[in-house]
Amino acid sequence: MSEEPTSVSERMRSDWNQRALEDPHYYVAFGGRDQDEESFVATAADVLRALETELRRLPNTANRSALEIGCGPGRLMKPLSRHFTEIHGVDVSDEMIRLARERLRDIPQAHVHATNGASLAQFPDESFDFVYSYAVFQHIPSRDIVAEYMHEIRRVLKPNGIFHGQFNGLPHSLMPDTWRGVVFSANDIRRFTRENGLQLLGLTGVDTQYLWTTWRKLSVPTSNFVPPSVRRITNAYSGEPVVLNRGRHAAISIWMENLPYECDLNNLEILIDGAPGELFYVGPSMIPGLLQVNSWLPKGVRTGLVPVQLLWNGKPVFAPTTVRIIPAGRSVPRIVSITDGVNLVQKNASSTGLLKIQIEELDEPESISARIDDTPLVRIQFICIDPRPPCYEVDLWLPEGLPAGRHRLEVMVGNRRLLPADIDIQSAIQAPKPSSS
Repeated sequence: MSEEPTSVSERMRSDWNQRALEDPHYYVAFGGRDQDEESFVATAADVLRALETELRRLPNTANRSALEIGCGPGRLMKPLSRHFTEIHGVDVSDEMIRLARERLRDIPQAHVHATNGASLAQFPDESFDFVYSYAVFQHIPSRDIVAEYMHEIRRVLKPNGIFHGQFNGLPHSLMPDTWRGVVFSANDIRRFTRENGLQLLGLTGVDTQYLWTTWRKLSVPTSNFVPPSVRRITNAYSGEPVVLNRGRHAAISIWMENLPYECDLNNLEILIDGAPGELFYVGPSMIPGLLQVNSWLPKGVRTGLVPVQLLWNGKPVFAPTTVRIIPAGRSVPRIVSITDGVNLVQKNASSTGLLKIQIEELDEPESISARIDDTPLVRIQFICIDPRPPCYEVDLWLPEGLPAGRHRLEVMVGNRRLLPADIDIQSAIQAPKPSSS
């Protein structure tokens, strides 16, 4: 039997009030314990850039309004407030709202509200041009509550309004609580938007903890139909006219003029050399009438000059065109970063007895082993953070009794030895032993 929504909300409020009192910067940004204000604000840079990119989809009008779901202490609201005549934030934690009011005290158009953690009932229908949320739904332990928020987002968006938000898109989850919440797959998002009359314009980070999605509330088109055409096809990430056949850059951008307003990821399909690709982005107009449609290449696509066909509701959007596919190099696992397992701002260092290592182009994460000064390390878990190229995050225990100072870390993938690294242990390790369960 599922838990009552009111008791879930009360549990979320209690837990997040406690976290806000303990260390709000850490629990909001995950970067490290006891971050100063400058470091805390800096952790929002990438998310802020992504949100501001989505603002290009909005009409350039004088009066625009926004809502943040799960605003925390106002880390994102403060810089985003310059784009809106009115911006609101909601949070289940009374303590987070107190901190947000303090941060936003000199911004008259910014307003924050404590909520029941399950609805947006205080806002009328069609109140906002832009709704956004980051690192919130991944902490909610109830699918029913997240689903209610999704319906509420649709209700409070104005026609042509945009939602840009993040869900936990991992293919599986542990028992959910107020830190490790429920998961929503890409198919869940596709189904919800399709059934609720929302355009699905973005779906990235599929099968990872950071599944980002963009929706638009449909309005009646105002322009006459003009036949669409392709300006060019490029690599989605480099802009070059050639595309690698696998890895993180195995994606194309179709630069189009006059793509019909109604087109989205639910009614568009793409065939690349006759095989279905994976569409993940329909962009805003960069100049009037010109936008990009992005797709991953099919697995195993051949190299050479291959045909590309875009379909809308099963019918061709334009005459078949071509893109040049070139072979990628051989997969070579490599270490992307090494940090403390809790204080992620500590690079090549640890103060907690945990290490977090990111390894790219890793096909068999279960084959990872590591040692420090010839002592084997215990692997706690590994998690896919990007299915392309792919990239995995591996958590390791450091051995108890390891003295402070510099130590040599070696990581193996099967029989392949990766480059060693020097790790700065900042205090003698007294790590708890991992559970045998």
